[in-house]
Amino acid sequence: MTTRWGMTVPLEGVPLLDQRAIIERMSDQGYTDLWSAEASATDAFTPLALASVWAPDLRLGTAIVPAYTRGPATLAMSAATMAAAAPGRFSLGIGTSSNVIVERWNSIPFEEPYKKVRDTVRFLREAFTGARVKTDYDTFSVKGFTLGAVPPQAPPVFVAALRPGMLRLAGREGDGAIINWLSAGDVRTVVPHVREYGEDKEIVARIFVIPETDADTARGIGRWAISAYLNVPVYRAFHEWLGREELNPMWKAWDEGDRKGALAAIPDSVVDELIVHGPAEQCRERIRAYVDNGVTTPVLAPIGPPGADPARVVRALAPQD
Repeated sequence: MTTRWGMTVPLEGVPLLDQRAIIERMSDQGYTDLWSAEASATDAFTPLALASVWAPDLRLGTAIVPAYTRGPATLAMSAATMAAAAPGRFSLGIGTSSNVIVERWNSIPFEEPYKKVRDTVRFLREAFTGARVKTDYDTFSVKGFTLGAVPPQAPPVFVAALRPGMLRLAGREGDGAIINWLSAGDVRTVVPHVREYGEDKEIVARIFVIPETDADTARGIGRWAISAYLNVPVYRAFHEWLGREELNPMWKAWDEGDRKGALAAIPDSVVDELIVHGPAEQCRERIRAYVDNGVTTPVLAPIGPPGADPARVVRALAPQD
């Protein structure tokens, strides 16, 4: 059984500053970690900066910051600042993100994703020491940057990974991997690639949950989420590699421009594998199945239903009352 139990922040449905009371109680409820996300809502660092004061006992992490959307020096400064604000409690998770976020929303070419993440990890490792970095990497060059505020403790660096190349990078050059959009059974497929480089490599998993909701409602929400994510090329390739042939009808309809047909083609069985839903105790049991298969830090990501009270959801999913 893991000793870690995380929650995604910020919570949906509550203004950022109004989340203080909920976050302050999380440690007493059994949570150990708060991990932020960054797509189209809040940035990854501000919610953690607030939480570092509101919940001084919890570990904080980004899951993830895209390697593309900040310059190397800016990313190093942001991470170092967060590490100084929460000494020994902050972990930096970086990854490729997706072509949608990088290219469509930020107008940055989504090129050589593996090399981009690898180069960013290598740069950060050096920058966090306070050394003057003057290096030509494959995907960018840094010409004489020195981090002016070196944190008292360099943050661990985790790599968001889906398929073998990036999973091995996470194990070889990172402190562990952040995995996402997979079933508890899929964990057995991905974890060995990371732990080729050490059994102590941490595996952080973002797990989508819809607690205390009837199956039909949960599956409806889950289908929309799966359609939105798993038609993105990086996630489609991941599930093709996993052998999830049940999604072939969805991908075919999507490729033909039939969005409604793609949604309808998602089987209940796939929703039930990828989205944890049902009574709270059943949700906790399913989350523990991820841990049994190799996850060291489960990070829960509630995705509905609309109007759900975030404080109630957090309380329901806590490992202890």
